[in-house]
Amino acid sequence: MKNSPRIIVSGGGTGGHIFPAIAIANAIKQFYPDAAILFVGAEGRMEMQKVPQAGYEIIGLRISGIQRSLSAKNLMVPFHLIGSLIKAREIIKDFKPDVAVGVGGYASGPLLFVAGLMGIPTLIQEQNSYAGLTNKWLAKRAKRICVAYSRMERFFPLEKIVITGNPVRGNIVSKLGERVEAQEFFKLDASRKTILVIGGSLGARTINEAIKTHSEAMTNFGLQIIWQTGKAYYEKAMEFAKEKPNANLHVYEFIYDMDWAYAAADIIVSRAGAMSVSELCMVGKPAILIPSPNVAEDHQTANARALSSVNAAILIPDADAKTRLLPELLDLVKDDVRQMELRENILKLAKPHATREIAAEVLSLIKM
Repeated sequence: MKNSPRIIVSGGGTGGHIFPAIAIANAIKQFYPDAAILFVGAEGRMEMQKVPQAGYEIIGLRISGIQRSLSAKNLMVPFHLIGSLIKAREIIKDFKPDVAVGVGGYASGPLLFVAGLMGIPTLIQEQNSYAGLTNKWLAKRAKRICVAYSRMERFFPLEKIVITGNPVRGNIVSKLGERVEAQEFFKLDASRKTILVIGGSLGARTINEAIKTHSEAMTNFGLQIIWQTGKAYYEKAMEFAKEKPNANLHVYEFIYDMDWAYAAADIIVSRAGAMSVSELCMVGKPAILIPSPNVAEDHQTANARALSSVNAAILIPDADAKTRLLPELLDLVKDDVRQMELRENILKLAKPHATREIAAEVLSLIKM
């Protein structure tokens, strides 16, 4: 193995892709502190801000996905794709990577496709229980495919698959057991049950509307809410919270201190993105999952079912959230035995060494 391996990590679009990518890079640095790591993302997306904040260089491709509704933007997709393929080739020629890693998101397609054509070994990290189109396409040339769920041979060649689990942020469990301190961090009442509501980095309209609808009932039941709304919903949520000063709503656009948030929570209400699910397994708190219906192949429902089928979480379809969230939540708050069952079962699904195992698989592809 070289003392200073050169690695490209590509992908992004949402926190569910970006934070795992950064976690993998950090793990590689633990193996080889002098490793040269370059990120490739999509221009205008979240990774262009978050990756430099984590201390890594990133180059953006002008690439976007196809809009599900009829849109003039779709006419530009082929031109952006061609331009991204050309730029990806230039990046690879200049950086000369030993290996390329794709974590999902728009940019991973062109970058890994070109890397494979140029003879650079590639590794795909598939986070979901239902593989996306891009990763299924890239799998043909990939040397290794790291997955979080069993039965992924439905989508990928069995001989390339390694079940590692998903990489999670290393600090998310660092404050568990410090509930009182976490309550103080968020200026909460430690005598009340705390519900953490997280709709993913982009927010979740249905969950946000359900919280608005039922905030008074939750308050009357003695609950307090840490509410991550997402950027698009933040201002209206803040206005709503100001109109309901007694509702115990603590509103955040985005929670950067998730270690404290998880420590403060007694019960978690969340979307079922792959990374959210993986973090919840590590944290081991009772969870109600409301999968987003606006994702490819309805993969969030598949992720949630992987937990609900073994009594590790409660699954509520998005269409039923407004009517079912409140009764399900209140029943769970009242049922200590059910909470304990969910805690014990979700912890069984945790993969605490996933990030390090993926980093080791990446490094194993580098030629001596």
